[in-house]
Amino acid sequence: MTYCVGITVNDGLIFASDSRTNAGVDQISAYSKMYRFFGDGERMFTMLTAGNLATSQAVVRQMRRDLDSGAATNLKTLPHLAEVADYIGSISLAAQRKHAGSKEEKFDAGASFIVGGQIAGKPPQIFLIYPEGNHIRATARTSYLQIGELKYGKPILDRIVEPKLDLETAARCAMVSMDSTLRSNITVGPPLELLIYRTDSLLPGEHIVFEEDDEYLRTLRGTWQEGLMKAFEQLPRLPSSAPQHPVRLVDAPGDQ
Repeated sequence: MTYCVGITVNDGLIFASDSRTNAGVDQISAYSKMYRFFGDGERMFTMLTAGNLATSQAVVRQMRRDLDSGAATNLKTLPHLAEVADYIGSISLAAQRKHAGSKEEKFDAGASFIVGGQIAGKPPQIFLIYPEGNHIRATARTSYLQIGELKYGKPILDRIVEPKLDLETAARCAMVSMDSTLRSNITVGPPLELLIYRTDSLLPGEHIVFEEDDEYLRTLRGTWQEGLMKAFEQLPRLPSSAPQHPVRLVDAPGDQ
């Protein structure tokens, strides 16, 4: 499985992803699920993937082929990010149809994607592309999008993320969300990738890779755990359930 999150705030975009593709008893595989395109001063795109690895890799290969061959429709010719999302969705559907098995085989070739970035003269955006090829966009009211094992890392995002956050805070929130998922689900694991993109820079952004034994991850995990314990200890005590007036129970003949 996997976990990926994209966050949009006024100052820019945050992308975070893990690298684990399976976690069996005797086999653990890791592949990067973050793909970066351009950052040439005209446009910048980042794509995160979850779901069937073969489908995801087929989509990326086709996107790169279209760029290399100068196809009429490619990442460089599309004028809007919504059209980029449509383009990726159509490639994904074609790859799924090519490799999908029969209904009896119950083979799932589906893949989900988060794609985001900025085209010169337009605002930065992020989109979630479903296996069916359709998509939704993050908004000011819902400033983040997730794919994969999303439930464990969602609470911190719901409580913290809002458009006015600075990029540093939004990035730390993404990392706490990722660490919470790692702690609760073995199918999500390092290396972890983080990308920080500043609005209107149209540059590749700051890309950071965290290995399993990374000192920052250990410090982040320990500090977050300590903070949670302190907050828990400060919670108000439960109200007493004892009755305000003593009640004498009468349940034996001698008490009557």
